[in-house]
Amino acid sequence: MTTPDNNSPSRKGPQPDSSTKLAENRTEWAEDRTILALERTFAGWMRTSFAAIGIGLAFRALFGEFDPPWLARAIATMFIALAIVFALGAEKRARKSFERLSSHAVDAPNLPNLRWIAYAVSAGAVLLILALWVLH
Repeated sequence: MTTPDNNSPSRKGPQPDSSTKLAENRTEWAEDRTILALERTFAGWMRTSFAAIGIGLAFRALFGEFDPPWLARAIATMFIALAIVFALGAEKRARKSFERLSSHAVDAPNLPNLRWIAYAVSAGAVLLILALWVLH
């Protein structure tokens, strides 16, 4: 049994030319590359959040004996709070971008998972802020 090829007269409907099909493929590939780039960007913002948390903790550890004593905690709190802004902002931007795109050959990330990652980083940062101020 043979199958008709795309140019056979037995195929019904208009015949797409090869340049149209190539253009459609390129568009689909571009969307897939954009999805992968958005994943890398989200991961980059999460790394930046962790770096801000690390800077805050390092600042508190290195300069814990400031005068006045609350100043080192306040500066550390500022960096850790910045990590919360980074994490939640990255999730919001990634979610909006992923909702506009459709994947073709790659698996798009699960949007609730991105939200949970951002919320987990933010909750950890809030706990660190509380620990900085409560525990001496």
